[in-house]
Amino acid sequence: MPGLIRGVARTAVVAGTATAVSNRVSRRQAGRWAQQDAQEYAPQSAPAPHAPQEAPQPATESSALSSGDKIAQLKELGELKAQGVLTEEEFEAQKRAVLSG
Repeated sequence: MPGLIRGVARTAVVAGTATAVSNRVSRRQAGRWAQQDAQEYAPQSAPAPHAPQEAPQPATESSALSSGDKIAQLKELGELKAQGVLTEEEFEAQKRAVLSG
């Protein structure tokens, strides 16, 4: 009888640990998704009412990124992709935008 109780207790501990880990992973993933959704929808919100608007700059060398700036942006995009913040499609779109601009 003690061997049976020990086996049942061990199974209960393993199942409880697996459930706790699964719940923690689910909560963390849901938090990440909520954070990504907040970042996606934040730029779409209404602009601040008293924000000064700048005149658009002509496409000159002052608005063009230097190769060092492009490399820094590409590295940052790579880090965001590695962290799981950007999907492959988002990464490719941003990379094209940096390289074309």
